[in-house]
Amino acid sequence: MTRIAVLGAGGRMGRAIIADILAAPDLELAGAVERPGHPACGTEVSEDSVMVICANAAPVAHKADVLVDFSSPDALDEHLRAALDANVALVVGTTGLEARHHAALDKAARSIPILQAANTSLGVTLMLTLMEQAARSLGPEWDIEILDWHHRHKVDAPSGTALALGEAAARGRGGTLEELRLPPHDGIGEPRPRGGIGFASLRGGSVAGQHQAFLASEGERLIITHEAEHREIFARGAVAAARWLAGRPADRYYMRDVLGL
Repeated sequence: MTRIAVLGAGGRMGRAIIADILAAPDLELAGAVERPGHPACGTEVSEDSVMVICANAAPVAHKADVLVDFSSPDALDEHLRAALDANVALVVGTTGLEARHHAALDKAARSIPILQAANTSLGVTLMLTLMEQAARSLGPEWDIEILDWHHRHKVDAPSGTALALGEAAARGRGGTLEELRLPPHDGIGEPRPRGGIGFASLRGGSVAGQHQAFLASEGERLIITHEAEHREIFARGAVAAARWLAGRPADRYYMRDVLGL
């Protein structure tokens, strides 16, 4: 029985992950955490469980085999400290992480197993591999544009998944996204440079998540698309990642490792 604790338990993703854990015969919900002052603190995690959501990750971590974090970038440092103190694995699905957060994850991964993903969908995981292969095979004469569309409440743009697609494309072209990323298309500017990677973001409605990677050359286009119909797919992927990560040696892992890609 793998014991999983959920950080960010009061959010939509946290609730979905908790439901999946409670429904799985091989998993046990070890605890649920939200930031102090969150309305969910002190409430029961579900109608089927008397466990309540607390505001301190440290004691919960000592009861778990794996922590699953879908909270906020501001909470990552505290959650890393809790995971390190308890010597437990950590799955991070929080989006909007910056370079300093990734540096902290790299450092912590020397001591505990950490799996970080901008998107825990298994379909998106495969899409990232296809993106890298397409960029490598088709070459810089094919323009790359990445579009993401999310609900009106999403605050970061481009999405973490869109940036991950850009990073996959850059790897395929033997460079980095920092080198190849194009500025936003706005107004009248210079013609599109060869080999660059562009982004566009749409926000509106209740779209759970849609990503498209466009590769276009003279006379033909290739479009790789992933559409998320509901958040349950991300919860399923996060739970699969936690199940896979339990008992692994200290290192930094990714969703592609879960699928063996």
